[in-house]
Amino acid sequence: MSRPKTVYLGMSGGVDSSVAALLLKQQGYQVTGIYMRNWSQDFPGHQCPWARDLADAKRIAVKLNLDFEVWDFEADYKAKVVDYMLSEFQKGHTPNPDIMCNQEIKFGLFYERALARGADFIATGHYAQVDQSTATLLRAVDEDKDQTYFLYRISAASLKQTLFPIGHLKKSAVKQLAAKHQFHNAHKKESMGVCFVGEVGMKDFLTTYLPKQPGEIREIETDTVLGHHEGAVFYTIGQRHGLYLGGGLPYYVVQKDLAKNLIYVSKNLNHQNLWTKELKLKNLFFRAPNQPTHPTKIHVRLRHRAPLIPATFDGKTLQFKQEVKRPAAGQSAVIYQGPACLGGGIICD
Repeated sequence: MSRPKTVYLGMSGGVDSSVAALLLKQQGYQVTGIYMRNWSQDFPGHQCPWARDLADAKRIAVKLNLDFEVWDFEADYKAKVVDYMLSEFQKGHTPNPDIMCNQEIKFGLFYERALARGADFIATGHYAQVDQSTATLLRAVDEDKDQTYFLYRISAASLKQTLFPIGHLKKSAVKQLAAKHQFHNAHKKESMGVCFVGEVGMKDFLTTYLPKQPGEIREIETDTVLGHHEGAVFYTIGQRHGLYLGGGLPYYVVQKDLAKNLIYVSKNLNHQNLWTKELKLKNLFFRAPNQPTHPTKIHVRLRHRAPLIPATFDGKTLQFKQEVKRPAAGQSAVIYQGPACLGGGIICD
């Protein structure tokens, strides 16, 4: 009789990875739960949730009688994700740390260490599906929870040995399974804010590492000074919250001048800087042979949970029939054909 296949499962303490553990065990895998400690630093007024999340993950592992370990990736996370993020913000870009974490940590270092330990597969509680025979990343059944936007940079090698146990389920079914099996975290609130520090907002996080540099907020149409900000690097094109410019119609950030530390705003939601019919991409990532090199009809997702938009892609530039709201430079555009996530790239200035 052949031995059961071994799976190392990333367990975050949330309901999704907990139900993933349940399903893997029911399917006959030998499961080892791994809590990845990526961040443990507290911030003023905010306690990092890592210890609570670890306790939740461990409690589920005990309930399911799983082997369980803590793997410390904190130094790697700081170097590969946080330092990258800070560098991009200093350039005036708005990076996505979740995407970099998946590429470098969860489906990079975690994958490599798991295989070195003898794992046949790794698994996570992401809402996604995979065809291992072709290393094709597929959208989840629950379109509202689909997380392939965050996973588009996973290598083909990793995908061939990755399981997404809940990718075929709706979130409601995942919660029902957790409640049925009396998981203590069946109704645990999903984490918000910066991916690795819980409820802390991005600006609060950034001001811990980047110095505040007060500057002027100007109305772009009149060059009138309307107020002041704490540093142009903390603001994103299209942002309307956190400007504190009084009542009436909201202002939107439409331009940044990092050299002069100026923010330009407008009440005009149709301002040309907020909309576009094309986007140039850099740092492209496609799993061969998926990269389009000539104008190809595809669909693109410009934000997590945003609708899929029809477009053409020539290998460098996305073209849209109608104007789309321009995402911030540094964000990702993720490209799909049918249910398959082909890859994508980083949006240029």
